[in-house]
Amino acid sequence: MASYQDNPQRMVTVAAAQMGPVHLADSREAVLKRMCSLLDQAADQGALLVVFPELAFTTFFPRYLLTPEELARYFEVEDAQSHPIEHSRNVKPLFDHARRLGIDICVGYAERSPQTNDSHNDYNSCVYYSAQTQKIVGKYRKVHLPGAVNPYTAPGAFQQLEKRYFRAGDLGFPAFRAPGLVQGALKKENGLKDPAVTAGKGDPIIGMLICNDRRWPEAWRVYGLQGVEIVCCGYNTTAFATKDSGEMVDMSPEEAEEEVLLHHKLSCQGNSYMNSCFSINVAKTGAEDGNPLVGGTMIVHPNGHIIKEAETKEDELVVATINLADCYRGKGKTFAFARHRRPEHYGVIVERAGVVEPDLL
Repeated sequence: MASYQDNPQRMVTVAAAQMGPVHLADSREAVLKRMCSLLDQAADQGALLVVFPELAFTTFFPRYLLTPEELARYFEVEDAQSHPIEHSRNVKPLFDHARRLGIDICVGYAERSPQTNDSHNDYNSCVYYSAQTQKIVGKYRKVHLPGAVNPYTAPGAFQQLEKRYFRAGDLGFPAFRAPGLVQGALKKENGLKDPAVTAGKGDPIIGMLICNDRRWPEAWRVYGLQGVEIVCCGYNTTAFATKDSGEMVDMSPEEAEEEVLLHHKLSCQGNSYMNSCFSINVAKTGAEDGNPLVGGTMIVHPNGHIIKEAETKEDELVVATINLADCYRGKGKTFAFARHRRPEHYGVIVERAGVVEPDLL
């Protein structure tokens, strides 16, 4: 059983690289220039990890009904062995710049994974690139896809076609360690194997989520059961949506956006607290060709407090120095899972997808 007594300070400076709107007409070169500028700002402030939003390189294209030919230009064709994402022509400059600066990045993109010569699977994905190892050390494919397969037909209806364009992620929620972020991290070579001794003293344990995933506590808890210390989550979330009929929801745009922000913050702050981890939550925000995206970029403490948050709806770097030892008050007390969880009573969570009500009286 892991023991979290007397955990040493493990300080690391991290950054959330909020992006303003990316319009349909914006070139990849222009977007990459903006992203590299955010990396330069991060380097100036000593950040070792920068998290970018979901689908960071393009506009949020699932709001449009696209032909297969139109859709293809938004995806990065990727093969983990022969053509990994960090070498893709459209995005390579960002990874190269991160390597030069010695900064790890977590970034979201649309992944096209070839299966055979004439078929492919498409995912809403993100990767974690380690500047120290100069390679991808973590990958995640979005599990909880919102929206619909078929477009809404009512005039003015907001479209959310992720289920049309992406497959649900098939990698689960794999936590991993990120090398080089904290000094003096325990390694295998130290020869220590007892979890009671090593817990909270190794390289940081990272998990990744994408947008709608942050609303699902099961995802966070799977990471929590792997000892996660930092959850990286990028998103593109509409500030207010229309009903399927094309009519507005029964509140003003300002009220609707306020409620969207409330639910966003509840999800990130509550789940950070309940899993005793930091979270870096990063928006693509502003109005993309008139389509408003909510902001709310923030770095959250394991106690649920917002450490730092964005002040604009434009490109903005949110930076904080965090102490990973702060995770271990919760991990060792209130959320000491090994002592307090009762999995024998949780079976319905994995046995059932939809609601089954008790019988009527």
